Amino acid sequence: MTKGVAVVTGGTRGIGLEITKALSDEGYKVAAIYHGNEEAAQQCEYDTGAKAYKGDVANFAQCEAIITAIEEDLGPINVLVNNAGITRDGALHKMAPENWDAVIQTNLTSAFNMCRLIVPYMRERGYGRIINISSINGQKGQFGQTNYAAAKAGMIGLTKSLALEGAAKGITVNAICPGYIETDMTAHMNQDVLDMIVKQIPVTRMGQPDEIAALVAFLSSEKAGFITGSTISANGGQYMA
Repeated sequence: MTKGVAVVTGGTRGIGLEITKALSDEGYKVAAIYHGNEEAAQQCEYDTGAKAYKGDVANFAQCEAIITAIEEDLGPINVLVNNAGITRDGALHKMAPENWDAVIQTNLTSAFNMCRLIVPYMRERGYGRIINISSINGQKGQFGQTNYAAAKAGMIGLTKSLALEGAAKGITVNAICPGYIETDMTAHMNQDVLDMIVKQIPVTRMGQPDEIAALVAFLSSEKAGFITGSTISANGGQYMA
């Protein structure tokens, strides 16, 4: 028996793929939204049984079209995971305006777009679970990532405010702040840099994508109904907020 419909933005690769897998395993019908990697989308569908939807979540009109298609195909959406994100790193005094705009739009405005379009239906139905994937760097900042840190910190503020707005309507909204997780992105980092990062993590290792996915699965469940407006750090003790 299905638990309902879950939407995961950036849901076909990395942490998003593991979230898609975890929610599928929990019995949700999962819609995984992706931007451009067709091969990864097809593999995600094959591996998880989820349905992939292509679109730019930074674009409000495209989000509207995708959500309409998901509800027609799968049914009413009761879980939303805002995971889509990109990096365009560089010190602020050298940062091109387009790199600021791209990161803010993809990482933060996308969360507004999806919430703005889905929350009204959750309010009508009296139930919803929203999980925003922020970052350790949205909590502590990071050299060369003023755009990324600003977007991820913005997600935390969005989470707290929307949690207040949705609580009486049965909607919980929480943020997860992963630390350094083993993904394709970190796999391409210089090994010396990775070694230095691991030395800063008290548990002496990077995290695994399925550890973040398990937390998402719990926050998506009915058992998490008393948890809202929370910012949950999953960083191995690297930053304790």
